Amino acid sequence: MPDNDVATIDRTDPEAHQQPDPFGTVEAFPHRRAFDTRWNDNDVFGHVNNTIYYAAMDTAITSWFVSEYHLDPTGSEWIAVIVASSCRFVKSAVFPDVIEVGVRAERIGRSSIVWRFGLFRQSDGALLATGEFVHVVVARDGDRRPVPVPDDLRALVERTMLRPEADAPSAHRASSPNPS
Repeated sequence: MPDNDVATIDRTDPEAHQQPDPFGTVEAFPHRRAFDTRWNDNDVFGHVNNTIYYAAMDTAITSWFVSEYHLDPTGSEWIAVIVASSCRFVKSAVFPDVIEVGVRAERIGRSSIVWRFGLFRQSDGALLATGEFVHVVVARDGDRRPVPVPDDLRALVERTMLRPEADAPSAHRASSPNPS
């Protein structure tokens, strides 16, 4: 490999640049939200910048909290803060793509919820990225120490957003710690 090459992907091999897709299609996610890309989301490399994928995931989960849980983001007694996040990029989006963001809960701990995301191009269903956020519920006022996930939120997540154990890959369950 020449010194100026960082990495080379064989674009003729469709499997060479794809990560395993544990979620299939956007239909595997109980909450979905369309995220329109904008012209200024494209970067100098000719694709949607990586930060936009994080914005799409954050917008999708926040919209779920507001529309389904009816959270008042400015007046609730608690807030959910992101303590860890990741995104695995599979394919590039380019303006004017619409990204369909799927959201599901992977685990619920004492004071945390692990969310999984699938980001798909709306026009052809192609998986663009997968992601994960770990939200910790904290008191809005004071020292913002973790507090238990509210019972009504836990019930809603378990009823509508939690991935059934039967569908979860056993290797993932065994290797993933349960944050609290």
